[in-house]
Amino acid sequence: MKPKLILEKKAFELTITRLCYQLIEIHNNFSNTVIIGLQPRGLYLAKRLHAELSNILKSKDIKLGSLDVTFHRDDFRIKELIPNSTQIDFIIEGKNVILVDDVLFTGRTIRAGLDAMLAFGRPNDVELLVLIDRRLSRNVPIQAKYVGKTIDSVASEKVKVEWKETDGNDGVWLYTNEEE
Repeated sequence: MKPKLILEKKAFELTITRLCYQLIEIHNNFSNTVIIGLQPRGLYLAKRLHAELSNILKSKDIKLGSLDVTFHRDDFRIKELIPNSTQIDFIIEGKNVILVDDVLFTGRTIRAGLDAMLAFGRPNDVELLVLIDRRLSRNVPIQAKYVGKTIDSVASEKVKVEWKETDGNDGVWLYTNEEE
């Protein structure tokens, strides 16, 4: 069975723009809000959101950071994980944080992100933004406030987000077990 295209390039771009306008509706000019992308693949989405928000709001003051959750994961001793860098050069204490990841599946990466983020202070509020929400397979009670697209998929399927920065093209694909 061939992989199924969930989001093609144009829909991908429109989804990111829609998410930006949803963020602007709640956070206005981002004067008390920061964006933190979870390493590695949530950072691609966070950078795209940051660029689009900066363009729409005509602002260079929107704070963007990246957060590595490797050593906060509950499976870091089991899996062979490669640490990434954390780059947060601003204060999150008392700020509204938009935590960004590409795919929300079990919720375990987000839980690790919440743990890792607390090392940088206690935010006023934390909201989750994801490009794809695989809503049927949660292991922890985590829900995104901002969702690009929700899909129903079984645990044996895999969602792959392709980024033009690393994969040459933007798109989201659903693979069955035989196609990995």
